[in-house]
Amino acid sequence: MFSMKNGLEAKYDFRERKFQIAFDFLKRKDLAELPVGWIELEDGVRASVQRYTSFKWDENRFETHEKYFDVQYVIEGMEYCGVCKREELGDVAVPYDEENDIEFYDEPSHYGKVFLNAGDFIVLAPEDAHKPRCAVDAQIPIKKIVVKVPV
Repeated sequence: MFSMKNGLEAKYDFRERKFQIAFDFLKRKDLAELPVGWIELEDGVRASVQRYTSFKWDENRFETHEKYFDVQYVIEGMEYCGVCKREELGDVAVPYDEENDIEFYDEPSHYGKVFLNAGDFIVLAPEDAHKPRCAVDAQIPIKKIVVKVPV
């Protein structure tokens, strides 16, 4: 979720090697067979293979990260990912956890939803608050990879 107003086009270069590592990993043909857990790639890039049941919208929270971009890629299933700019967030619900690089927030007043179907991905910068793992029509099993790209 990038805007020309906030200058992100100059702040981040998505042609950098670290992003190429992430996108090359997501081109693998065996993603659906990968076991749940962390996979260390190169240059500090790592991938989290996840299986879960999607949440009801009101059972989940918006989150932000300080040290990493998220490249969230849905392998199986479909979900909504809420998105808004960090400055639109409400109060902190769970303070920043440095070890896991995550902070959770109360629901903001204004946000959008991105629909992610199997094969879709979204790139989220530290400036982007997001609420992943949300059910579309019903709670269903999801398999997803979240590639963490260092800032």
